[in-house]
Amino acid sequence: MTPAQRQVVFINTAHTFTHYCLLILATAVLAMVTQDRVIFGGDFGPVLALGTAMFVTYGLGALPMGWLAAKFGRRAMMTAFFLGTGFFMAMAGLMHSPIGIGVALGLMGCFAAVYHPIGTAVLVEAAGEKVGRAMGLNGVFGNFGVATAPIVTAFVAATLGWRWAFILPGIACFVVGLFYSREPEFDAVKAGGGARPFPEIPRSVVRRAVMILMAIAAVSGLVFNAYTLLLPKLMQERLANSPDLLPVVGLLAFLATICGGLTQFTVGRMIDSRTLKMVFLPLGVAVVPGLLALSFLDGWLVLPVAGLVAACVFGQVTVNETMTARYVAPELRAKLYSIRFTVGFIGAAVASPLMGYLYEATGSLAVAMVVLAGVATVTLICAFAFPDRPEELRPELWAQAPEFERARGAIAQAAE
Repeated sequence: MTPAQRQVVFINTAHTFTHYCLLILATAVLAMVTQDRVIFGGDFGPVLALGTAMFVTYGLGALPMGWLAAKFGRRAMMTAFFLGTGFFMAMAGLMHSPIGIGVALGLMGCFAAVYHPIGTAVLVEAAGEKVGRAMGLNGVFGNFGVATAPIVTAFVAATLGWRWAFILPGIACFVVGLFYSREPEFDAVKAGGGARPFPEIPRSVVRRAVMILMAIAAVSGLVFNAYTLLLPKLMQERLANSPDLLPVVGLLAFLATICGGLTQFTVGRMIDSRTLKMVFLPLGVAVVPGLLALSFLDGWLVLPVAGLVAACVFGQVTVNETMTARYVAPELRAKLYSIRFTVGFIGAAVASPLMGYLYEATGSLAVAMVVLAGVATVTLICAFAFPDRPEELRPELWAQAPEFERARGAIAQAAE
């Protein structure tokens, strides 16, 4: 296995752990309020809100990661990701008070924040020419973490208790970190990846793409996080409303979110042969009516609709991450990923308390789904506004872009 291939394996594994660790609480809370009523009481909303600190530190922590990687190196930062995330994930299961759990999850979020800005930048360089395919496959691994978190957490919590649902994956993440710590610093040029010169793109096009990308990040982070948090509760409320059916809840949430993984792989392959807007727009169009339908649907029809929404929400993630790779030069990517993911995770941090409040205020998920549909409308508008440039697929054509021609004409006219 080449150094680039090993990096891809570790980065994909890190993506799985990132999304898995963030979603343990969403399903574990269903067991916590029944197995430890004395500690947590019996209300779903307040216990779910224990994840607020985790998502805040996860979001804000992404901001300095590009600068920290420049100082300490990407290898050191990714090693810290595995070891720190694993340690505090396990510690959350050992705490005996809500405050202790909230603190442990908050510290875990600090280390989990390393992955997206640093891991994604490494993956783009290691992927070489097939960035879209690599992003799609990476998305599958991330979605695998999202999909397995509810089903594994539900099974472990029902058989061993909710504490082991945090401890076991924490140990696994820490062990992978020990293996990664033996990897040398990755050099994309020496490894043969990311060596192609990045084209000069008109600044006006880059500014437009980055502004839209930031707007997408702000709203899509909230929709992504809220939807994945609410899926187990949605399945329990509409399909398996009984404490004895906790493993079934996890299975149903798994079936819905696995659709997202399949879509991300397909979207990743499509991106390498189509412009980003051509792939992004249909996904944005389908999300809004899907979320509105979930506000009132009941019974088994919820499952395919939830699967469709999950497919579109996760497919959008692959498109969004590839936007940076196509429009931002390599030397600026880690820093822009840091800013972009911080903006996105601030929206994600709002999801936990907002969804908990809406559920407690209304007693169901209907209003929460309508609110998410309204937020997703912003993403749809951004999809319409994003550039649709054939130069994305043939970067050498950027040199002949109309924006450059107009600039050259203006310079020549001024010289006369």
